[in-house]
Amino acid sequence: MNLEEKCKELLTVCGECLDRHTEMRRLDRDPDFFEEVKPYADKYHSMLDEWAEESYAWIKVAKPKYVHPSQIDTLTDGMKQFIVQSFYKKTGLKRFVLTIRSAEYTLKTFLDAIEEERERELG
Repeated sequence: MNLEEKCKELLTVCGECLDRHTEMRRLDRDPDFFEEVKPYADKYHSMLDEWAEESYAWIKVAKPKYVHPSQIDTLTDGMKQFIVQSFYKKTGLKRFVLTIRSAEYTLKTFLDAIEEERERELG
């Protein structure tokens, strides 16, 4: 999976987390940590780590205008938190949603930068 595909996959995860949190609140249930939370979190936490490393390397080469290493750090930390928080109905809604929206914005900005770089290379 290349960097662009990982960005798109992580955008999908943002939506899944919003939907899951809504559903957990609606059902008023708590998840089984080892059956539900841990496998999902482990999968995407490792993917986030891979994405971050590839993103740092890409930024060094492509030098995009609107994407910076600090955004990668913020996105990675925020997503690791809300991926786990999405399973718990008691997670505060406002900050949870704002963190997801921030991650989505960064991922979309990143995808735009990848597209700009591709167009620049094609000339």
